[in-house]
Amino acid sequence: EVQLVESGGGLVQPGGSLRLSCGASGFTFSSYWMSWVRQAPGKGLEWVSTLNSGGGTTIYADSVKGRFTISRDNAKNTVYLQMNSLKPEDTAVYYCVRDDPYRGWRNGVKGQGTQVTVSS
Repeated sequence: EVQLVESGGGLVQPGGSLRLSCGASGFTFSSYWMSWVRQAPGKGLEWVSTLNSGGGTTIYADSVKGRFTISRDNAKNTVYLQMNSLKPEDTAVYYCVRDDPYRGWRNGVKGQGTQVTVSS
């Protein structure tokens, strides 16, 4: 059974940082591209970032480019999202996603999420 467990969310002031982690099990982690998506209150899912299976290729939404960094440790079956210079508009539930090999994050497997709140 595929399991994705996010952690590291919390309350942070604007300009602060958080590091999210997502532990994976039940599949060959190193074979899959992984993504982070988020859902703000009252809004739909928003793609944030994607990382290829080897970790050498990353892509980011314009809204987070230059502030967020996605990475992975295939030995630990974990994907990370380092979030710096956080803004109130980054407030959302953040989910890690095991991408579908052919249809990407939209048809992937999502974890249960971790809440990030940016507020003074």
